[in-house]
Amino acid sequence: MSSREFGDPEKEGEDDEEEEEEEEEESANPTEVKMSQIVMPCHSNHRQELSVGQLLKWIDSTACLSAERHAGSPCVTASMDDIHFEHTIRVGQVVNIKAKVNRAFNTSMEVGIQVSCEDLFTDRHWRVCHAYATFVTQRTNTGQKVILKPIVPHTQREQVEYSVAAERRRVRMVHDDIIKDLLSHGSIQQADSAAECDAVAAEKTKVESVELVLPPHANHQVNTFGGQIMAWMVNVATIAASRLCQAHPTLRTIDMFTFRGPSQVGDRLLLRAIVNNAFKTSIEVGVRAEAYQEEGPNRHINSAFMTFEVLDDHGKPRTLPRIRPEPLEGERRFQEAIARKKIRLDRKYIISRKQSEVPLSVPWDPRNQVYLSYNNVSALKMLAAKKTWRLSSEKDKVRLYTLEQKSMLSFRVEAEVDVPANRAFCLLAELSNRPSWDSHYHHCELIYPVDDDDFLYRVVTPSVHHGGVGSSNSARQAEGVLQDFILLASKRKPCGKGDPYVIALRSVSLPTHPPTEGYHRGEVLCAGFTILETENNMSLISYYNQASPEVLPYISTDIAGLSSSFYHTFCSCSWYLTKNRLQSTNSMQTGQNQDSNTDSPTFDSEADRLSSVLCSTQL
Repeated sequence: MSSREFGDPEKEGEDDEEEEEEEEEESANPTEVKMSQIVMPCHSNHRQELSVGQLLKWIDSTACLSAERHAGSPCVTASMDDIHFEHTIRVGQVVNIKAKVNRAFNTSMEVGIQVSCEDLFTDRHWRVCHAYATFVTQRTNTGQKVILKPIVPHTQREQVEYSVAAERRRVRMVHDDIIKDLLSHGSIQQADSAAECDAVAAEKTKVESVELVLPPHANHQVNTFGGQIMAWMVNVATIAASRLCQAHPTLRTIDMFTFRGPSQVGDRLLLRAIVNNAFKTSIEVGVRAEAYQEEGPNRHINSAFMTFEVLDDHGKPRTLPRIRPEPLEGERRFQEAIARKKIRLDRKYIISRKQSEVPLSVPWDPRNQVYLSYNNVSALKMLAAKKTWRLSSEKDKVRLYTLEQKSMLSFRVEAEVDVPANRAFCLLAELSNRPSWDSHYHHCELIYPVDDDDFLYRVVTPSVHHGGVGSSNSARQAEGVLQDFILLASKRKPCGKGDPYVIALRSVSLPTHPPTEGYHRGEVLCAGFTILETENNMSLISYYNQASPEVLPYISTDIAGLSSSFYHTFCSCSWYLTKNRLQSTNSMQTGQNQDSNTDSPTFDSEADRLSSVLCSTQL
C-alpha cells in the first residue's frame, strides 16, 4: 500500500538511505526473485515512457515466480494491493523488479514487490513503486489443497514485513466493507447540478473492447496472466480518461483489486471502462473484465479503479473538465469514487505521516478507523522487530532495553511471568483495569468500543511538564497538575504459531473530547505490549514506548542505571497478573478498586516519582 508523495528521485534516495543500508546487510532470501528489463520502444507509449500495462506484466510474472518458488507448486494471483506509481520510466532506462514472499498463511501468501529504475548513463537509481500481491496455490490433480510451509524471517527487514503482513491481510478482508460503511454514513456529496451544463456526459467516455486469450497471454498453467489482464484493463481505462480530458493522461494509482475467477486460453475477455468521477486534477476510471466462451454466460473476472492525471508542460497536474454521471448506476459510481478518494487521502495521511510531525494525534472518525488501527498495530510490530535494542539494566530478570534512532529514544521493559499468554492478554488489554496495578493511572475511562479489537479511552495521569529537569520541586509541582490522553487501543490475537499477542496504543484526537482547562493534553506516538507464549505455560511480556525528546531527561536516570523504577513498576504489573491468573474477568473487575489501594507493592519516594514519569508521561 504505497502512499508516498511524488518528488525528486535523488531526494527520495536520501530518505531511503537507512532502509537501503539495512537491505545491504540482508542475507539471500530463498524466495527472492529478481528481474531486470531494459525499456525498448516496443514497451513504451507515445511519450517514449514505459507502458504501465507492460510494467504490470513484469511485476506479476516476477511475483508469481517468487510465490511458486516457495510453494513448490503452481500459483495464481488472487489480489493486488494499491499501487502508486511515483515516477515514469523512459525508453533506454532499466527496470529492476525484486519480489519475495513476506509471509505464508494456510493456502495463500503475501509477496512484496519493489520496482526501481536505473539510468545507465548517470548511474542514478530511484524507486518507482512498491506493491503487495496475494497468491494462492492451485489444487493438486486429486483436488487436494496445497498447505504452505511457513516463512522463517532471518533479517530485521524480513521480520517487520512478516509481522505487518498479518495486518495488511486484515485490511484486505474488510476493504469492500469500508466503502459501504462510508456511503452509509451519508457524508458523500451529490453531483453539482449547477455545473452540469459545462460537464461532459459520462456516456461519452464509455469504452468496450474484446480480447482473445491466446497462448502468449497465458502462463505455464494455461491460465491468463493476471498482469496481462491488468494491461488490457489499463488500455481501456486510458482511452476512457482520454475521451474526457482530450489529452494523454498519466496513470498514477490503481486501487486494491481482487481476481474473482480464472481465465484461460480460448476465453474472450470483454473489457468495459467508464469515467466514474472527475475531480479538480484527477480522474477515476472504473474497469470491469468479464470472460466468456462461445457458449455460456459471462464470468466476472475482475474490477479495478484507476486514477489518472494530465500533466502540463511543466509536469504539473492540469485542471480537468467536470463529469455528468448517468442516472442511477452512474450516480452510484460517482459517489463511490468520492468515497474511494476519501479513503486514499485518509490512508496517505495516516500511513505516510512522519513520526516527528506535531501534533502526533491523528483525528479519529469511523471512516479512517481501519487505517488508524492498521497503523497503530503495525508501528508497534515494527518497533518490536528492531534488532538494535541494547540492554541498559537488569534486575531479577526484569530487563530494560533502549533503542536510539536520530532524535527518538525508545525503551522496552521485558520479563517472563508465570501466567498463560492468553490470560495475560485478556488482563492487559482491558485498559480500564490498569489503575489496579499502576498507581500513577489516576483514571481510565472507556469512551467508545469501536469494535471487538479497537477501543477509545481517556486516561488521566500526573503531569511532568511543570518544574525544570532536575529541579527539587518538580515532582511536588507536578502533583497538582494532571494531563490526559485520548488513546486508541488496538488488540490482536496471534495470526499464526510464534506470533505474539499485541496491545498497541497511540494518541488520536476526538471532537467530542477536546483539550480542557486544568489538564495538559499529552500525546503518545507508539506504545503497548507484546505477549509471547513460552514454555511451561508462561508468558514473555514486553512493554514498548517511543519517548519524545521532551521526556528524555526524565527517563535518563533509569537508563543510566541510577534508578530502578522500571523494575518496581513491572513487579506491580507481574503481581497483578499473577493474582488474577485464575480469576474470572468479572470477579477481578469487581474487586479491582479495593485491591489497588490495599495490596499493591510499596514504592520508595524516588522510584515512585520516576515511575510516574516513565509510565504516565508517555504511557
